[in-house]
Amino acid sequence: MKMPKENIDTSMFAPCGMNCLVCYKHCCHKKPCAGCLNSDKGKPEHCRKCKIKDCIKVKKLPYCFECSDYPCKRIKNLEKSYNKRYQESLMENSEFVRQFGLEKFMDMQKEIYTCSQCSCTVKKQETENKR
Repeated sequence: MKMPKENIDTSMFAPCGMNCLVCYKHCCHKKPCAGCLNSDKGKPEHCRKCKIKDCIKVKKLPYCFECSDYPCKRIKNLEKSYNKRYQESLMENSEFVRQFGLEKFMDMQKEIYTCSQCSCTVKKQETENKR
């Protein structure tokens, strides 16, 4: 599934550690989700009611990894789910951002998810199939 070429925007990095630009809801739907930190338009219900997003708002933190309770039970559960379903580690993403910065992370993501032939952003499964 190819998506139109777009810049990978740092506002698409969710507090939990997910790159919203490569989320199935952003990639694969006619009305794509605008990302965790943006409008609720097009978001699945579980994202609109996200307890993690509510928590960081209450704590006035931009990212979960900045919390003194990190990783909390919610993050650990989400991490387990994402590892199993998508072979992605939100905690590794967050640690990379902590060490090297968000812009460097998003640049790395752009390299991973950009098709070398047409410069469109592709889902991870597609990039793996091309190897």
